[in-house]
Amino acid sequence: MGNLIGPENLKFAPNLETIVCVALCLVLAIFMIIVGAIARHADPTKRPKGILLVADWAVEKLDGFVEENMGEGFENFGGILLGIILFVFSNFIIGITGLPTPMAYLPVPLSLGLVTFLLIHFTAIRYNHWKYFKRYVEPFPFFLPINLLSMWAPLLSLSLRLFGNALVGWVLLTLVNWGLGNASAAIFGAGLGFGTQGELFFVPIATPLLHAYFDVFSSFIQSLVFVFLTTLFVAQEKPEVDVEKETKLTSRKEAN
Repeated sequence: MGNLIGPENLKFAPNLETIVCVALCLVLAIFMIIVGAIARHADPTKRPKGILLVADWAVEKLDGFVEENMGEGFENFGGILLGIILFVFSNFIIGITGLPTPMAYLPVPLSLGLVTFLLIHFTAIRYNHWKYFKRYVEPFPFFLPINLLSMWAPLLSLSLRLFGNALVGWVLLTLVNWGLGNASAAIFGAGLGFGTQGELFFVPIATPLLHAYFDVFSSFIQSLVFVFLTTLFVAQEKPEVDVEKETKLTSRKEAN
């Protein structure tokens, strides 16, 4: 028994999805560092160009989105959303290259959902302090088990949404490629003497359209949906009192 649990048997063997996800994270990190270095050395009196112009436009749009949908107190949240968008989009669209989609590997979307889950509860503690724990015994203390279970709902819904969409795309593409390959082999392979190359006749007809939808269009849609739900879940943790104060301050500023 000792040999079965010895250190020599404890090996870390990541699958291909994990390797692709880590590689994408490294590429995004290097890209962010390069853009940051360019922005740091850019002349603020001149209009940005190239990649800096795109980055400036993205930050401006996300800051406006945060201000409109979340209000005051979330001024630095746009940077978090930008990282989430790039992560979700890249981990979806990488499937178009033929590499496995990391989002179809449950730990990846689950980790991303955990980020939103932690942002939700950190925001709740930030604004409510010790009153944060009161939510778990409302309206009556015996609701504690139910409230503890319901607190995990955003994590599960966000994670399974990404996982389900990625898995459905992978399954459909696999089935279509298999079906078209068999049909091509039956017609052009043995029948017309093309051999194993006959399997490739029908496959290029449908798969580009499916890749365009599940790898490109779905990447864009899922990124937007995830970001929108993240801002919604996090912003609703801000107490209503603060929202009323913010409305009054805004109306005063407009009056002045």
